[in-house]
Amino acid sequence: MPILRLILIAFFMLLTVQPATAQGALVAFGDVKQDTDQPVEVEADSLAINQEDGTAIFTGNVVIAQGEMRLSAAKVQVYYHGETKKIERLHATGGVTVVSGDDAAEGQEADYNISTGNIVMNGDVLLVQGQNVLSAAHMTINTKTGTAQMDGRVKTILNTGN
Repeated sequence: MPILRLILIAFFMLLTVQPATAQGALVAFGDVKQDTDQPVEVEADSLAINQEDGTAIFTGNVVIAQGEMRLSAAKVQVYYHGETKKIERLHATGGVTVVSGDDAAEGQEADYNISTGNIVMNGDVLLVQGQNVLSAAHMTINTKTGTAQMDGRVKTILNTGN
């Protein structure tokens, strides 16, 4: 009977902790900090360039690599800085996946600001880190610090045993 009582106490403690952690979670992301000064390599099935608004649209099996980080999506729009012509940001849609080291995140869309190193993912975000899986509505990855902030009804399963 004492073992059952301990199990019930532990279970109720977990239930009371979950709503507080559901507000947001800060987690590590990737094995190394990303160097946002590295070149960005892009592969896709097609490319359309708009000289008027300074954008390029890659479609079909888009894979973008910068150092150890990979981003893949169905479509990625690239925005260039008006004066320097350097890539300012990327907007990816359609089954977006971001991989860094052993960590992988999926979502419906992502915005990557090259200068800040922030990737904001939205829409049923799923983060996989080894055997750990977290889900949320939004996630902001800071590639310079190697961290991620998850917000919007964060959910995970905590394994307490072997």
